[in-house]
Amino acid sequence: MPATATDNIEVEIDGLRHLDLDALRLRWRTAFRRTAPAHLPRHLLLRLLAYRLQAQALGDINKETERFLDQLTRQSKGNSLSKGNTSDGKNNTVMAVPAKEALAPGTLLIRDHDGARHQVMVLEDGFAWSGNIYPSLSKVALAITGTNWNGPRFFGLRDQKRARS
Repeated sequence: MPATATDNIEVEIDGLRHLDLDALRLRWRTAFRRTAPAHLPRHLLLRLLAYRLQAQALGDINKETERFLDQLTRQSKGNSLSKGNTSDGKNNTVMAVPAKEALAPGTLLIRDHDGARHQVMVLEDGFAWSGNIYPSLSKVALAITGTNWNGPRFFGLRDQKRARS
């Protein structure tokens, strides 16, 4: 039985786990065609090399996702994630997410509420949260909070342009 691409990647990554720091640096030079940054510890070299192997075999992230991750990085460095205190004094954090029209199936929405992190997966025909499928984000927000919410606003999808200005 022939090995699949993912089987080959798993074998290669497992091989990386057994390499010492010098051998990982040599492998880095082969993969990236430059010397590994001296400050990177072994565990980061291993993870970056593993990512590189997967990206080469299975494809890297697309430009839209890359821009979104860059935006999150800029926001977290500037501590500008949208935060609000509720009337009961609890701090709720809304993670920045792509604009509503960019919500493709497979998009993961993350919302911290009442001390818990909630992850909602965008599906072709609804939204999955906590093992259930909901027809709208507002229904998900109602299930999470017990009160009526505008779902896109609850997940930080509304008024993003105003927040950036």
